[in-house]
Amino acid sequence: MNDILIQNTTAFFEKSFGSAPQKVVLSPGRINIIGEHIDYNDGYVLPAAIDKVIVFAFEKNNTSKSKVIAIDLNEEFEVDLTKEIKLSDVVWTNYILGVIKQLQDKGFSFEGFNCVFSSNIPVGSGLSSSAALECGMLFGIKELFNLTINKVDIALMGQKAEHWVGINCGIMDQFSSVHGLENKVIKLDCNTLEFEYHDANFKDYSLVLFDSNVKHSLFTSEYNTRRIECEEGLSIIKNNFPEIKSFRDCTEAQILSLKDKMNETVFKRVHFVVKEIARVTKACEALDNGNIELLGQLLFETHDGLSKEYAVSCEELDMLVATAKDDDAIVGSRLMGGGFGGCTINLIKKGHENEVKNKFSNLYLNIFGIELKFYDVKIANGTTLL
Repeated sequence: MNDILIQNTTAFFEKSFGSAPQKVVLSPGRINIIGEHIDYNDGYVLPAAIDKVIVFAFEKNNTSKSKVIAIDLNEEFEVDLTKEIKLSDVVWTNYILGVIKQLQDKGFSFEGFNCVFSSNIPVGSGLSSSAALECGMLFGIKELFNLTINKVDIALMGQKAEHWVGINCGIMDQFSSVHGLENKVIKLDCNTLEFEYHDANFKDYSLVLFDSNVKHSLFTSEYNTRRIECEEGLSIIKNNFPEIKSFRDCTEAQILSLKDKMNETVFKRVHFVVKEIARVTKACEALDNGNIELLGQLLFETHDGLSKEYAVSCEELDMLVATAKDDDAIVGSRLMGGGFGGCTINLIKKGHENEVKNKFSNLYLNIFGIELKFYDVKIANGTTLL
């Protein structure tokens, strides 16, 4: 599938600029297997790069201006590298301007370039197309002008570019886009950026995302509220157990012993967080042992916690996971990402994918009157030069 995207992007470049590109870069989207809403609670996440990508074609143009064409949007823009970089009214261009600004602020020297890009990452489905855009752009400029930038710094600069655009994201998306490896998940500590790879051999199972096609606007306000609730819970834990520095030092027994000292909502939030941190470790062990059925069970448990205790699910996602739980062909399912809409991630026994998709799309349409979308994904390499 990516081969056609590469051919089309390269052909479009040649048609637009009259020459073959000097560099072609692939930058992937990502999924998170488990470890949801714990990146800001000192937990670990378990992301992986996927085989949905943005393809970029680049050449130097020996001027001080850069011209960038977004094939899928049928839009283009030009930026003068000698002038101050400012936010634009055209949203997609800001991610690229943010990257250029990061490179300039860090003192890297480069000149004008031409670039076209095209993508098969579904936008707005929680697969981090913006991180793929930032990291692919950074990687391409680095390769084109022989800049010395390591992978971690590409991820950090991508994150800073997104902050500049006005989205206060964590590091997970950019980190997994850059560091992904085929058939490996990344156990990442979002604070220290220490990470380790674990095997993700799903040989008898398919990873399929079900896109609920809903987005409830609660996310931003509720996200901030969750952070405050977790901070309140952590301070109560520290008051009672002074040796505890963060949620990852905490046991479920300790949380349960403090149930009377917290209000019910705060208790539910921190109970979820401590259990989810433990589930990430269990998920790594399950993957190392090739026990995909156990991994699936952990996904169901995570969804249960996200829905009932962390309260970031919604009717549509709950219906998808409840139906999955009753389906023998599906060994695990949960909402993936911030919640209140977006996708569920599902582990389906190979050979049953089509019957599952037919069943779910009919049911979903009948209940909600909404079309369900499906994305088959494989775990793939991070940002690479072709």
